[in-house]
Amino acid sequence: QVQLVESGGGLVQAGGSLRLSCAASGRTFSSYRMGWFRQAPGKEREFVARISGNGAITYYADSVKGRFTISRDNAKNIVNLQMNGLKPEDTALYYCAADGAAYPSSDPMWYPYWGQGTQVTVSS
Repeated sequence: QVQLVESGGGLVQAGGSLRLSCAASGRTFSSYRMGWFRQAPGKEREFVARISGNGAITYYADSVKGRFTISRDNAKNIVNLQMNGLKPEDTALYYCAADGAAYPSSDPMWYPYWGQGTQVTVSS
């Protein structure tokens, strides 16, 4: 089992940057694929990015590709999401999650462990 705590959200102007972090508990952090998701008011939770257990493989939603970068430090049990070129449509509550499935997925149903979320607001 793993517990997750996000940080780094805030208010930023369009075009700005933020770096989200997710601290994980547990000794088997490197065995989990990690993902970032977001949910805007009135909308479903959507996939943003994921990273393999060793950090070698990453995958992004088309809406953030080229602007966001996911990374992890298994020695520190941390996964980060660097967000550049932020747009007002990026405004949402951002969650990190740990994937326990056999195969990588962008579907939140396959992620059993979630943090509490951190708010990102981008003003125009």
